[in-house]
Amino acid sequence: MNDPLFILLVGVIIVVGGIIGLKLHPFLALLLGAFVVALLTPASVIEQMAIAKGTAPAAAAALAKKSIGERIATEFGNTCAKIGILIAMAAIIGKCMLESGAAERIIRSMLRLTGIGKAPVAFLVSSFFLGIPVFFDTVLFLMMPLAKAMTLRIGKNYLLLVLCIMAGAAMANSLVPPAPGPLFLVGEMNIPIGLMMVAGTIVGLFTITAGYFFALWANNKMPIPLRDSLDARLEDIQAIAAKDDKQLPPLGVSLLPVLIPLVFICIDTALDARATPGQTSSFFSLLQFLGDKNIAIVLGGVAALLLVVYQRKDQNKPEGLTPFVQAALMSGGGIILITAAGGAFGGMLQQTGISTRIADLTKDYQMALIPLAFLIAAVVRTAQGSATVALITASGILSGMANNASLSFHPVYIGLAIGCGSKLVPWMNDAGFWIICKLSNLTEQEALKTISPLLVVMGLAGLIVIMIGAQLFPLV
Repeated sequence: MNDPLFILLVGVIIVVGGIIGLKLHPFLALLLGAFVVALLTPASVIEQMAIAKGTAPAAAAALAKKSIGERIATEFGNTCAKIGILIAMAAIIGKCMLESGAAERIIRSMLRLTGIGKAPVAFLVSSFFLGIPVFFDTVLFLMMPLAKAMTLRIGKNYLLLVLCIMAGAAMANSLVPPAPGPLFLVGEMNIPIGLMMVAGTIVGLFTITAGYFFALWANNKMPIPLRDSLDARLEDIQAIAAKDDKQLPPLGVSLLPVLIPLVFICIDTALDARATPGQTSSFFSLLQFLGDKNIAIVLGGVAALLLVVYQRKDQNKPEGLTPFVQAALMSGGGIILITAAGGAFGGMLQQTGISTRIADLTKDYQMALIPLAFLIAAVVRTAQGSATVALITASGILSGMANNASLSFHPVYIGLAIGCGSKLVPWMNDAGFWIICKLSNLTEQEALKTISPLLVVMGLAGLIVIMIGAQLFPLV
């Protein structure tokens, strides 16, 4: 009864069965799953897991004594702290870009550059390179309004565009520093960060190519239409799509809500990488302040709102922006609640000791290190939902083997295998799953049939590329 694998199985049955079988709202199903998982987890296990993560013994004991409600609320709040402001402001930015015509202007410019036929490829590559310096969820927030506007412009391929965005952002997040997971991995496994960036980009381009072909197949097999949503009604987007070029904002201005957060986050990332101890100049501190992801996206939101005000200057709308912003926040609020509930469920699973249990099962498994690394990361990701946790767990398990064994290839290949394995398998315990599901208006079943296999295909394609690369270019 106390085995983490049994608790995991129970949690999976409750969440998946509740949402698909009983038609429960995801927020309720995830909270119910978190409650049952927490109820089945002994206090002694919680204390041991906290100590294993570096928590002081007194704090670990205090955590174990907390009530189930407190522990769930804590993990719920931790997830809100990470994504709450981002989602709220991203909802405003997306609504503003659609309302002002900025998304339409960007789409028209992109079509002139690439043509309709290559638009999905442009989304794929853009999402990948945006995902290197910018958080995964931020890329989704910035790109989804463009996908909706593009779909109305070309009249088809909505699922293809959504999957291209997901494919690019997801692979960059787990393969290329300075994303948090790969950044921890290179430090744990003593891999040069420059080598990981180059190798991760190469492998990432192979994987997103495989993802693109899967997206083409899925789009043909089960085309999904663009649907009405509270923050982006189809009739409003269609009205904007019918506007003349002169009625739309200039391209440079249209890009500001996206470029402002992107530029400041990239600058902050570069400064962190080159920072020296004791560097406290006021200019450096200002850039760090502006480069904080929450501050940066708030600035993007301000730019987006000013853009709407500018575009409305000749219109008589005395109600101002309040109803407009409220509609965006109502949509974003639902995403925040579901995502935070998913974080609470994943946090309760982590407290069961599932990662340690998986490590014990695989420590004596005599398999080549590259597929072993992939397998461990994949199992941890599937079990508890976080790609970053999967990266950290797998790199911790394998760092000693990678550094001490007499390898015939560079440890970077093990790091890349961990990154690709961490993509398998996203489902309802993953906050990113809910973000893309709700932003795109896909149903849970549609997301499980498209997004989950997309990442499986890309992860397996990456494993194949990594094993071929280790054989042909061992780098030792």
